[in-house]
Amino acid sequence: MKQFLITAAGVFVGLLIFMVGAPLVLISMIAGATAPTPVPSKAVLELDLRGPLTDQAPHNPLWGIGRNSSSVMSIISTLRRAEKDDRVQGLFVRLPEGGLEPGMADELRLAFTHFRTAGKPVYAHSQGIYPSGFVTATYMLGRAADQLWMQPGASLQVTGVANEDLFLKRLFDKYGVVPQFEQRYEYKNAVNGYLYSDFTPAHRASTLSWMGSVYQSNLGFAALDRKTDPAALRARIEAGPYLAEDALKLKLIDRVGQAREAEQAMLDQAGDGAQRVDFDDYTDATRARGRPSGDVIAVIEAEGPILTGRDQGSNPFTGGASIYSDDLAEAILKAARAESVKAIVLRLNSPGGSDTASEQILDAVRVAKARKKPVVVSMGTYGASGGYWIASEASAIVAQPTTLTGSIGVYGGKFAVGPALARFGVDVRPVGVGGEYAGAFGLSEPFTATQRAAFSAWMDRIYGNFISRVAAGRKLPEARVREIAKGRIWTGAQAKEIGLVDKVGGFYQAVDVARDMAGLTGEVPLRRMTPTEGALEALQKALGVSATSARTLAAAAWVLGDPRAQEIIDRTAEARLRSQGGGMVLAPMPVR
Repeated sequence: MKQFLITAAGVFVGLLIFMVGAPLVLISMIAGATAPTPVPSKAVLELDLRGPLTDQAPHNPLWGIGRNSSSVMSIISTLRRAEKDDRVQGLFVRLPEGGLEPGMADELRLAFTHFRTAGKPVYAHSQGIYPSGFVTATYMLGRAADQLWMQPGASLQVTGVANEDLFLKRLFDKYGVVPQFEQRYEYKNAVNGYLYSDFTPAHRASTLSWMGSVYQSNLGFAALDRKTDPAALRARIEAGPYLAEDALKLKLIDRVGQAREAEQAMLDQAGDGAQRVDFDDYTDATRARGRPSGDVIAVIEAEGPILTGRDQGSNPFTGGASIYSDDLAEAILKAARAESVKAIVLRLNSPGGSDTASEQILDAVRVAKARKKPVVVSMGTYGASGGYWIASEASAIVAQPTTLTGSIGVYGGKFAVGPALARFGVDVRPVGVGGEYAGAFGLSEPFTATQRAAFSAWMDRIYGNFISRVAAGRKLPEARVREIAKGRIWTGAQAKEIGLVDKVGGFYQAVDVARDMAGLTGEVPLRRMTPTEGALEALQKALGVSATSARTLAAAAWVLGDPRAQEIIDRTAEARLRSQGGGMVLAPMPVR
């Protein structure tokens, strides 16, 4: 009883603090948004890319406040405004120590190049680039600046790109776990780590192909931006690694110096009285207020795995993104119905997801096209599998040279863990009524021959649907699509050559395509119509005020930092995600 009273008192205090504190936090955020920092008459924008970077700004308003420079789309749109702002004299960039996602680096490189074309210099500073991810993409971005600085004694380790995959078959064999998956076809290798102990020939060939394409693209642009010979640059890079001083002698970088020295050099270049301005502060100060008038091009953003249903909200202070079919389809349909919207640019960054969710979104694309609204897809780092299903019937597809796209295939299956659990005295006993297939996805035993045959036929039908969408949208014979599909991943540059992509370029190139297809001229305003929610709605969804009192009490204690309550919230969010199709595939839902 005593413990109950103590817990109840804690919950009451938590609710009181939340009810008083949350409005104050929201008021302070609103006040901050309405009182941006003034921009000086001579400004140098400072952009720090060393933190986490996403393709698009978070749709959760509580996570996105004050984090403009954490998304590529926010950065490139801010730089477009800065180009025309006479107060802005230049850009100073802090580069990450590891690799950037190639598609993000491509998009930022285009933005830096466009900014420089407007007569405004870009200086980049690195504290070293070390083997982690696509380091050549980071180096390429640094070479896109007027000057690439490196801290004294720092390392330049961009000798190539390497990757490792985990293969668990021998572990599963040892403990009696039976992975059973259907793949369409040999290049659909997402589950190969469960089925094999090494790369299959197709898996190795596909991986080396797209990695080689990305590597070649990165070094090609790094050479182009400095007007150097690509072969000579590659030879120097691969002979590394180097310390900054050696890299300078080989002309791989421009200057050696501390970040403060590079920053001062940029300020000196900007002229007397120039001041540094944080990139986020400038974004807040110059963001367009209100809705543009007249004819517009709608911009709809979608990032993450593709799920059915709508976003029901979760922890309001965490990031992450998913594409919900109801939300995205409604946004496209809303844009299709709007008289002022003459074209739609769908910014897509997704590795795939549910086929039914993808089909629902594709249907909305068809409706928009039927209303004579061109729909142009702009792909970020990923536009693959379910992401390509959505894009397949768009009016045009624009992808970066290093975008990972295609992956026209499907996989699904289960793990039969009954034999493994039996070794530890745990017995799983199935029971059920109806046809034999009703228990196909139980964990106790592998598929029967009949179940496996039915499951395989079902996967064939889904794969056939995917093929038919691509054939219709890309105006290709189905036989040709089957030849280039098989689950294979292509880069944007490769996809352009085989007809899966119309143009190699970034977001603003997609806007140009949409404008031309709509018959518009001049500079057309962009209207963002991405599904979003307000801060109060996000809090309401996250805390489940319409759900049971237990969740409400847990949410209040979560605000106070009670680890037990945090676990309740996290488990609830995970259960909800699984119910919407976002977990491990242990049921008959194909994931691409």
